[in-house]
Amino acid sequence: MADNKHDRDEVKRNGVVDITRRTFLHKSLLAGGAVATGSSVGFFQTLSSMEVANAAMGESFSFAWVSDTHLYPRELNQRFIDKATRAFSEVQAMGDKFDFMIFGGDLAQLGDPVEIELGAELLKEVTITKHFIPGEHDWYLDLGESWNKHFGETPWTFDHKGVRIIGVDSVGRAPDYWSARGMTDHERMGHMSALDGSQAGPWSGLGKEQREWLSSTLSDWPKDAPVIIFSHTPFWECYAPWNFWIRDWREVHEIIAPWQNVTNIHGHVHQPLYNEIGGMRSIGMLATSWPWPYAPEGVPEITKPMLRVDPGDHFDGVGWGNMNMSAEAHVDHQYMMWREQVFGYGRADSGTGDNVNQKLSPRIADRGWTGD
Repeated sequence: MADNKHDRDEVKRNGVVDITRRTFLHKSLLAGGAVATGSSVGFFQTLSSMEVANAAMGESFSFAWVSDTHLYPRELNQRFIDKATRAFSEVQAMGDKFDFMIFGGDLAQLGDPVEIELGAELLKEVTITKHFIPGEHDWYLDLGESWNKHFGETPWTFDHKGVRIIGVDSVGRAPDYWSARGMTDHERMGHMSALDGSQAGPWSGLGKEQREWLSSTLSDWPKDAPVIIFSHTPFWECYAPWNFWIRDWREVHEIIAPWQNVTNIHGHVHQPLYNEIGGMRSIGMLATSWPWPYAPEGVPEITKPMLRVDPGDHFDGVGWGNMNMSAEAHVDHQYMMWREQVFGYGRADSGTGDNVNQKLSPRIADRGWTGD
C-alpha cells in the first residue's frame, strides 16, 4: 500500500510517469493513480509510458492505435458506438500529432456486413492515414469477405522514418474445422465470438505462407534497425483457453530472433499487458468496448494487473493508445484510458501478484494446429 501511495504522489507531482520496461513491474500501472491532465479533447488518464526499443534512428514520429470496438448494429447497442466514436473523435482532434492510425481488429462483434459498414462509416471521422488488421470477430461469418472489401487484405508492410512497419493477419489462416462439423456461417461465428477453442477450433496463427512472407519482408532489413509488427493476437502464449496467443508463436520467434529491436503491438486482450522474449517487446492494448479480466495463469511477471473498473461507468477501463517513436528509436507509449477513480488494486482481480501463474499450459483442444 505504501508503494502504491508513493506512485500516486509521483503522478500528482509530475502528471506523467515515465516507465521503462525494467521498472514497469514496480510501477503497478501508476497504481491506478487518478490525475486529470489538461486536454482539448477530453479527460485522458495516462497509465504508462515505457521504453521498448533502443537503436539509433533518424526522425521521431507518433501514431495512434484503436481496436476492439465490437460494434453491433445501431438498434442493438448504442453504447459501443458511443465509445468508438469518442476514440475516433479524440484521435482526429489530435490528428496533426499523428503520422497515421492503426485499427487493430475486432471492429465488428459478429462479422455482420452491417456492423462492418457501420465501423467504416465511423472511421471516416479520422482523416489521417489509416492502416487496418482484422480480428476474429471481423472474419468468421464470411471468412473476411466484408472486411477485405472495406479495408484491404493483410499482411502489408511499409517503411516509415527508419522503421520497418508490418501488419499481419493473425486470425484468418486457420485450417477448415467447420465444414466437417457441418456448421453454418452463423454457428461458426457464434463459437468464434465466444472464444471457444474446443468448438471454434485453433484459429489464431500466422500460418506457413505468412511466416514465409514475414521472413522475406525482414530479410533485407538491418538487424539493429527498429521493427514494429502489428497483430490482433499476442505473439506469445498468454492464455490458451481464451485464445490469447498465436499457435505458431515459437516459429514466429525463430524468424524474428536475429533482429534486436522488435516491438509487437497487439489488441484482443482488452487490457494493459507487457512481455519480453529475446529482442521483442509485446504491448497489449486497451479496447474501446469493455475490459477483459486478467487470465488466471500465464500473465508475465512484468505485467501488473489493470485495476478493477467502476461497474456503473461503462467508459471506465477502456480507451486507445498514443505512441511516439523518438529519434533514438524509443517507443514512448501511453494508454489513453477514460478513468476517473480507482476502485481496487490489481491483486484483488487476478493471480498475477506472484510467480505461480507464470507458466504455459494450453488445453488439449488447443494443441492441434501450430500454423503449418
